[in-house]
Amino acid sequence: MSWMLIVLLGVPLAGAAALLAPFGSDVAARGRLLRMHGLVVSGLTFALSVVLVAAFDYGDAARVQFATDLAWIPGLDLRFHLGVDGISLPLVVLTTLLTFLCFVYLCRGRADGPGQLLSPRPGGNRPRALVFTLLVLEVGMIGTFLALDLLLFFVFFEVVLIPMYFVIAIWGGRARRAAAIKFILYTLLGSVVLLLGLLLIWSQTGTLDMIALARARGTGMSPAVQTIAFLAVGIGFAVKTPMWPLHTWLPDAHTEAPTVGSVLLAGVLLKMGTYGFARVAIPVLPDGAAATAPWLGVFAVIGIVYGSLACLAQRDLKRMIAYSSVGHMGFVLLGFATLTPAGVNGALFGNIAHGLITALLFFIAGAIKERYGTSDMPALGGGMLTRLPRLASLLTFACVASLGLPGLAGFWGEMLALLGAFEPAAGLSRPLYLVFMALGGLGTVLTAAYFLLMLSRVTHGRGTETVHVPVLAAAAAGGLPSTGPTGEEGDRDGGAPAGETGEKEGPLMATAGGGGAPPPATPATPATPATPAAPAALGTSAALGTSGGSRAGATSRVASGATSTDRSRMPDVSGHELAAWVPLIALILLFGLWPKALLLLTDPVVRTLVGAP
Repeated sequence: MSWMLIVLLGVPLAGAAALLAPFGSDVAARGRLLRMHGLVVSGLTFALSVVLVAAFDYGDAARVQFATDLAWIPGLDLRFHLGVDGISLPLVVLTTLLTFLCFVYLCRGRADGPGQLLSPRPGGNRPRALVFTLLVLEVGMIGTFLALDLLLFFVFFEVVLIPMYFVIAIWGGRARRAAAIKFILYTLLGSVVLLLGLLLIWSQTGTLDMIALARARGTGMSPAVQTIAFLAVGIGFAVKTPMWPLHTWLPDAHTEAPTVGSVLLAGVLLKMGTYGFARVAIPVLPDGAAATAPWLGVFAVIGIVYGSLACLAQRDLKRMIAYSSVGHMGFVLLGFATLTPAGVNGALFGNIAHGLITALLFFIAGAIKERYGTSDMPALGGGMLTRLPRLASLLTFACVASLGLPGLAGFWGEMLALLGAFEPAAGLSRPLYLVFMALGGLGTVLTAAYFLLMLSRVTHGRGTETVHVPVLAAAAAGGLPSTGPTGEEGDRDGGAPAGETGEKEGPLMATAGGGGAPPPATPATPATPATPAAPAALGTSAALGTSGGSRAGATSRVASGATSTDRSRMPDVSGHELAAWVPLIALILLFGLWPKALLLLTDPVVRTLVGAP
């Protein structure tokens, strides 16, 4: 028995438990201790996963290694059974890496910098609760990829839901509570159906051991029972993936989640659903997989095309990236639907590539929102290559990787999935799968279209800003209305969130006279540029009112730098951002130029799972 995997789970769990102890009263010292605690615990967990990579026997990747099998509930014959093979090892390392990079992104840099959720503020932004929540989330994510008992797998699968709910609901944007409730309702409903499917497997086979079930390949279950069980567990995994039409929770969750929440949600949580198809649904229920594979392919290609078309219609950068995940995960599901070694290998490769690329995209989108005060693409105004050349260049790199340019990691997963559709498994309709391949090819063209369109709007062209006409008039008169905090800053400082009060005012606000009595006269305040730490005001359309008048709606497009000094002073990529992003860039290049590094791990396991020689 190896204790390596228990230690890997125990380090973040112990780190979370340590935060339950009382801290000192010194706020500054407490903030430094929290940042150090999060970095050390997540860094040590990542280091343990690197040791796992170094000690793994790559000559026998299909064998479960570092196995731990202990009695959990003897009366029900439930085991605490952990292990790692060529499928789960890359996902474990991806989980520990992204968690560590999230803490690097949160904890480094200026303590009062934008987006630094771990710096204590008046009114409280609960930094200790955030560190605790992220560490518990890491335990659940790692455990899902290590569990080899179906009930233990389900427990870890569910553990991640509560921490992610709180990450969205507490540290998210204005509509965070609605997005968090939608997330938890969808995923819990999927979990109920998943549990029913797992219990059906248990009742028919008498065991929950995932290794024994995979070796039996459905022995003891009729084809009809396998089909019903596959539908149940497939729906549970499809919600988490997410598969069209069960995807509607995803855009809201990504849009409202903080940057680190979006990174872990896209980079790891979505992979838990697709991992379930590879680990449980396909090998344990082969007859059910063969019966439902064409329908899985139909939903997959609908998701590919729908996700791409939805991206073309988006204005918000984070929401566009969220919809792109629907399309990319459609390629993963299409690879599984082929039931071939090429297709399933492509699905698993696309899993890792999507985790790396989309995590980088959400990191960059979060940095853009912190600098501009918005992620609305028209309000960003274009010209980012002139204002922030390094940040714009990194955004371009991530988009090009996501659209599947050869030589980058995003290419191989999509190509192998389409190759699997060209020659599907025996018993599947080849003409139907050729249609799937054609629609998937159309999806790749649409993916290139929406990413290039977004880049043309955000990074290219002459930088412009949307400013309401009363702002220009006030500036010409030598004064501006008084400013207030943004809705996001108000939430973090303990004020009432704008989404809850019903107001949707921008960073520059004044009282509208309407039809009532005019507000008391106040002296004009001189115009002062915003500091880089709060780059808000002119990046979004601000609604201003005048005494006795209604809010003005007319806008004017103003050349960058002509009326605003805050954007000209926006910082480009900082050191802590580079520290969090460079490892992702390096891995995207590595797997793009040398896909064999990942395929050598997954291919032996895939051939065993699909019964190929």
